[in-house]
Amino acid sequence: MTLSRYIARQFVIAALGMLVALTLLVSLFDFIDLLRRASNHPDAGFALVVGIAALRLPYLAMQVLPFAVQLGAMLCFWRLTRSSELIVARAAGVSAWEFLAGPVLCAALFGVVTTAGVTPLSSALFARAEMLENRTLSTGGGPIALNGGQLWLRQADRALGPGGVAILHGHDVSVQGQVLTARDVTVFRLLADDQLSSRIQAASARLADGSWTLTGARVMRPDQPPEPPTVMHLPTDLTMARVQESFASPDTLSVWQLPGFIALLERSGFSSIRHRLHFQALLALPLLTATMALVGAGFSLRPARRGGVARMLAAGVGAGFALFMISKLAEEFGDSGALPVALAAWAPAAAGLMLALALLLHMEDG
Repeated sequence: MTLSRYIARQFVIAALGMLVALTLLVSLFDFIDLLRRASNHPDAGFALVVGIAALRLPYLAMQVLPFAVQLGAMLCFWRLTRSSELIVARAAGVSAWEFLAGPVLCAALFGVVTTAGVTPLSSALFARAEMLENRTLSTGGGPIALNGGQLWLRQADRALGPGGVAILHGHDVSVQGQVLTARDVTVFRLLADDQLSSRIQAASARLADGSWTLTGARVMRPDQPPEPPTVMHLPTDLTMARVQESFASPDTLSVWQLPGFIALLERSGFSSIRHRLHFQALLALPLLTATMALVGAGFSLRPARRGGVARMLAAGVGAGFALFMISKLAEEFGDSGALPVALAAWAPAAAGLMLALALLLHMEDG
């Protein structure tokens, strides 16, 4: 246990050092890009750019965490091998699996703490940074404007009984503060068996205070003449913030908020693939960090007297980059629906874990 604690402590120090170094490096490039974009907006001052870059720091740290764990493991085990400490441990009968247990457990704990504790802070700060960025540095009118100014959504319609839904479609959607308005709105009200109960055609709709206010609404029912235009109120559990979040990046939601928000998206008719994929990726982060620690160990335990150490270290960095590319490719396939969400999130980490175990088995047991 003394040896395991010593190696784990060396690994934690190296991984944290790499995490700080990589985060600062990536944030420097992010800051330069924000400065370039701010040069086209006279209202965006230097202090605002610094504030946005600072708000994005926890998010960037989460993105580079797997690489920091891998590079920290490579640095730690390379130094211990170079100083012959691991060689002496092996000569004393300690196998690689014994002294790797502590660092791998610490790497998995890095992932658990990040998923459970860091994501609430990271998502809140990243949402604030995106809001400032969209307000001051973006040329578009926000996420809804990027969707063509149209809105499709589905919500529960309690007035029709259990299972009743209302499907709403609006044009020329605009957002002013916490109020959403749309013109030329059509609402289809369906019973539990998908039978059309009524259709509402309104000149405009306004979402505020937990209900849709439909102006100039004409109700049309099957086999009945249209009713005269009137003002109607349609209750809803949607809010302006939730509608905007459905178009925003899933990174603006913590792991604790995602399950409930995914259920709300599915009830409202929005696509939840991006949010489900992000949720599964957060759950798979402890496995990914443990895998990266094993990958780093597998490429840095070669004794210096056998030569080829630089080549092995370069191969380790290349393997980490290849695993990153595979995970991003799987994420794209999952986002498009070509792969199941769980498979796209967990398969790269599981495949990397098996390859790392195979490499270590080859090196340790021949």
